[in-house]
Amino acid sequence: MRSASFRDREHEEEDAGGAEVDALAEMARDPVLCRFVSEDFNATQFASDALRSGSAAASAEKVEQGMALLEKQLRREVVLRHSELVQQLSSVKDMEGALGVVKIGVGSLENSVRRVRSEVAEPYKSIRSKSTQLSCLHTTVELLRAVVRVLKQLKRLRELVVDSSKPTDLSKAAQLWSEIEGLRSDADLSGIEVVDSELAWLKEAGTKIRSEAMRSLEAGMKAFNQAQVGAALQVYFNLGELRPTVESVIQKYKSQAVKSIASALDMKAISASVAAAATGPAGPGGAHRSGTPQLGAGSRARDGLWQRLGQCMEQLHSILVAVWHLERVMIKKRDPVSHASFIDEVVQAGDASLTERVWEAIVKAFASQMKSAFTSSSFVKEIFVLGYPKLLGVADNFLQRLVRDTEVKGASPAIKDADRQQLVTTLEPFQNAYLGQTLARLTDLVNNMFASSTLLRLPTSEEPIAKLVARIQEEVEAAKLDARLTLMVLKEVGKSVQLFAEKAEYQLATGPDARQVTGPATPSQLKNFALCHHLQDIHHRLSSMMTGLSPSAADILSPSLGAVYGVAVDTVNPLFKAMAERLEKSILEMQGLDFNSDMTVDDERPKYMQEIQEAATHFRSEFLSKLLTGSSSGNPKSVSINFVRKMASRVLVLFVRHAALVRPLSEAGKLSMARDMAELELLVAQNLFPVEQLGAPYRALRAFRPFIFLETNQIASSPLLQELPASVVFHHLYSRAPDELESPMKRSKLSASQYSLWLDTHSEQDVWKEVKGTLDDYAAKVRARGDKQFTPIYPLMLQLGSSLL
Repeated sequence: MRSASFRDREHEEEDAGGAEVDALAEMARDPVLCRFVSEDFNATQFASDALRSGSAAASAEKVEQGMALLEKQLRREVVLRHSELVQQLSSVKDMEGALGVVKIGVGSLENSVRRVRSEVAEPYKSIRSKSTQLSCLHTTVELLRAVVRVLKQLKRLRELVVDSSKPTDLSKAAQLWSEIEGLRSDADLSGIEVVDSELAWLKEAGTKIRSEAMRSLEAGMKAFNQAQVGAALQVYFNLGELRPTVESVIQKYKSQAVKSIASALDMKAISASVAAAATGPAGPGGAHRSGTPQLGAGSRARDGLWQRLGQCMEQLHSILVAVWHLERVMIKKRDPVSHASFIDEVVQAGDASLTERVWEAIVKAFASQMKSAFTSSSFVKEIFVLGYPKLLGVADNFLQRLVRDTEVKGASPAIKDADRQQLVTTLEPFQNAYLGQTLARLTDLVNNMFASSTLLRLPTSEEPIAKLVARIQEEVEAAKLDARLTLMVLKEVGKSVQLFAEKAEYQLATGPDARQVTGPATPSQLKNFALCHHLQDIHHRLSSMMTGLSPSAADILSPSLGAVYGVAVDTVNPLFKAMAERLEKSILEMQGLDFNSDMTVDDERPKYMQEIQEAATHFRSEFLSKLLTGSSSGNPKSVSINFVRKMASRVLVLFVRHAALVRPLSEAGKLSMARDMAELELLVAQNLFPVEQLGAPYRALRAFRPFIFLETNQIASSPLLQELPASVVFHHLYSRAPDELESPMKRSKLSASQYSLWLDTHSEQDVWKEVKGTLDDYAAKVRARGDKQFTPIYPLMLQLGSSLL
């Protein structure tokens, strides 16, 4: 039976499972009910669709069928799982019993907690009450201690401040005052009558300490008393007010400096004071609205301006020295307790020093006031522009004195070199105007000189040049107290001198008339002579003036002086070149004479010597006498003298050169040549230049005369070789050699003039190379014909070539 019933139940379960599957399948197949099986079923959407379709009753019927189907399915499920449901019901009853037991335990626990709470509450309340009492007692004790300490410190402070029988120890008083204030702040003693009653006196005591400390600080800074300044700073350090106090002192000095500068340049106040001194406060002659003094009061106003400026510099000096002294004390001073540096308390790393702050304020105020005075006060502008060297001197004296008074071993001066330049820079508007007026005065003189024709007439007058140079000297003299200003003035002088050179160059006469040397001096040449004279004059005067100047100053003026010298050279260079060519042409005629004949010293003077003498005499009378006048005649560095010296030297060099080229040369020819050299020496000395001052050319002429008379075997050991150029020695030795030994001139097939030009552009080494070439050719010819004997000149020239060169 049991197995049969079990099988029946299995069959029922299978039928129920099959029925469930059939019910679900049937609903899924139905077009209306299938939507209820879908996971995204929406009842509102279903109702709306049913109403829109017009078959709402059919849909409702379908839904009821579905509900019936589901109820049937649920009933079948309950029947099939009856035993399981009964079993679950018994488990619920067991759980309810267990929960009852737990509920009883929880109630017992609650009773125990109530009992414990009632036993602990009373001790807790007692502990909390006693803790509050202890805290209040501790606070009261601390407050009483603070009050007692404040009262004790107040008593000590009162003894220091009130007791007049001994000097007040401000540092200790400040320390006590600071401690009292600290205690009041930390303990909050407000409302305590015994303390509040002392607050008014405490405030008064603090004010007294500060005022006495400030008086001591100011007195110490004024007297430069480091101990007194340090003691005053210690007071403020103890008060905790060191930084704000120092800042206020610095600000006060800044304000004083700015006010002093503004007052010094206040032309209204200056004019008013001048007028009041002259006519009384109510009288006429007061200041114009712009600050310009009335007519007749300009001199007094000018003196008043300079006086105020001097007083201003004195005040600025005192201010800067005082601040520098304060800063120096702060650098050295440290708190004896904390060893804190006072300067570190006030000036942070990277910040400007106290002196630098005041200096920056002074420079800024000075620049502003100077700019304002330059643009708004014509009277101040005129005085400071005309008297700029004095203005610069006032500033420079102030700076030098400041450096001198603050230059102490182990400490930096109040200002540095760059700081000094800052003050000078503030004067630039007046400086530029002063330099402009300097240039205008000098250029006006130059323009006026060339505007009149007197400058270009002979005999020359030194008055225009002397006037210009005197003006230049005045300008330089006015600026000599300041090296920098002197250099700037010299730049303006250089511009005016350059203008003089340019105008002179524009007046320069050129053309054939300026170069002719056969007739008397032409008007063009006279004009050039006048220009040359003036150019030489100004060059000489300014060069003499430069001897007293520094090398840097001389370097500034050198380019303009070089321009003057260059124009002076251009005025006479064509003339001297023509004169030198004329003399050289006469000397060249020597090569056409026969110095190998049996002429005697009584023979008629050669024509070339007559031409040289006539040319030299003509040059002296017509040209050199007019050029070598005035300052140029006594100036060994003048252009004219340099040209004459070069021309005289050139004549001697060419004469010796062409005399050495003469070949052959007999004994009678040597005598005639010696006579010509003596005559040349005399006419050069009389008409051109003192021969003794010509140096090497003159020594060569004097040495060549006895040299030509030496025996050949005496030449190698003769001391005359030291005075003669090697080329002259070689060329003369050709005159003693056979024709087979050709000279370089003949070997190169050059004329005497061409060879002379070649010698002008080549060195002695180049000449020796040509000489050596002729010697090698000669030796080759001798060896070619089988001879073994050489002329004695050949080994002598080889020996001299190695010894002289």
